[in-house]
Amino acid sequence: MTNAQWTVPHDPNHLSLPLNERIAGGRASITGNFDLRDARDLAIVLRAGALPAPVSIAEERTVGPTLGRDSIHRGLISFAVGGLLVIVFMLIYYRGAGLLADGALILNVIFIIGALAAFEATLTLPGIAGLVLTLGMAVDANVLINERIREEMKQGRSLASAVQTGYEKVFWTIFDGHVTALVAGFVIRAYGSGPVRGFATTLIIGLLASMFTSIVVTRAIVEWFVGHGKLHKAFSV
Repeated sequence: MTNAQWTVPHDPNHLSLPLNERIAGGRASITGNFDLRDARDLAIVLRAGALPAPVSIAEERTVGPTLGRDSIHRGLISFAVGGLLVIVFMLIYYRGAGLLADGALILNVIFIIGALAAFEATLTLPGIAGLVLTLGMAVDANVLINERIREEMKQGRSLASAVQTGYEKVFWTIFDGHVTALVAGFVIRAYGSGPVRGFATTLIIGLLASMFTSIVVTRAIVEWFVGHGKLHKAFSV
């Protein structure tokens, strides 16, 4: 670059510096009549700016909210379809008792969503996965309870006695399974980050809600119906 004129902005005047030689090798000398302030301004421009250079795009990828929205939508559909199949199975296989278990499952989901809303948490795709896993564990707890009551009735117990004994014997099985999963959830939340923490948060809330609904809520409802002479056919063998 020879006999070129480069103007560096300066307030209130402008600094004009002649560039008499090509800058090669990364080192050059700039001469002119300027003070220390002008030299500092020039140094800032040289460090911050660069000559225009063409940019060619080698690869372009787009990751936007649309992709996340589609994934969450599909996750919600899978959760709805799986939950509906579980509800239908419990209703057909356990009849009246299955209807009560389905009510407990719906109440469990309501508790989880309410807790997430209270903590101002966002339900993401990993959170939906934790919700589905919690739903499976809640169903497992209700199946254990219903099958244990049937086993007690096979031994000749009355329905009221079978319900009481069944819940007492199944309590520690449900408690152990949920507590071990809770420990894993707390560890994941403590050492995880981002989506992993969201999964662990939903899992912890769901497990606590599952224990409450399966051990406390369903037992109170079942004992009330049994006390009023209902649900005998539901546990008949």
